[in-house]
Amino acid sequence: MCAVQATIVIVHGAFEHIGRYEHLIKQLHADGYKVISRDLPGQGRSEGMKGHIKSFNQYIHTIEEWLKETGEGSVFLLGHSMGGLAVIRTMQQLKLKVDGVILSSPALGILEGASKPMEAASRILNHIWPKLQVGNQLSSEKVTRNEDVRKRDGGDALILEKVSVRWYREFQRNIQQAFVDIDQFPDVPLLVMQAGEDLMVDADKTREWFHKVKLSEKTYKEWPGFYHEIFNEPEWKRVYSYTSHFIHQQLSNLHHKEG
Repeated sequence: MCAVQATIVIVHGAFEHIGRYEHLIKQLHADGYKVISRDLPGQGRSEGMKGHIKSFNQYIHTIEEWLKETGEGSVFLLGHSMGGLAVIRTMQQLKLKVDGVILSSPALGILEGASKPMEAASRILNHIWPKLQVGNQLSSEKVTRNEDVRKRDGGDALILEKVSVRWYREFQRNIQQAFVDIDQFPDVPLLVMQAGEDLMVDADKTREWFHKVKLSEKTYKEWPGFYHEIFNEPEWKRVYSYTSHFIHQQLSNLHHKEG
């Protein structure tokens, strides 16, 4: 075990749980990083009604609390999919002090949203029956090419099959707000990595947000042929290596500034 280089706070995506990233967490630990990784409210083993939130602010406040646990030293926020959106909204609202932000296929546009009638109905139901749950369209075949992960997910009782109308409305509202508040994103080093064959989020919207955000240092990396969950793909170690290089570069920059 190496000396602790930095703390990585991992924010998982919708419908899933942090246990799906044990391999990533183990690799980070082996390389000398401290990791803070837990389930978001309403997901995995967290408390509360599964698949439901009262407000997206619950995610933001949860990330804020996790960051308070990091202690001294360098801190990096890594968010996947909806977790990436939650990281964006947290940074826009709270301007938290971190040394870098890493986004994995961030949910800045959804490819298979609700139908127009359901979209209209959800706006009404959000006020009169916000806890009503509807089935999600997530399937392992759409998120990864990794057969081992697909088989594992098939028997995973912690993967959500339904989410509430309120969750859906909050999700959609914050996607829009991520663009409205784009100038509120603080000037921290940013790495955005997008799956090249993403069947879940709209890669065009990821690129649009990335090109609009004004930062001193930002990097965009697309992974051709990869499905949505780039850290669960058969070639995930290539993604890890790229991520690790970004972190090391930021740590090197910090050491030069301090020197």
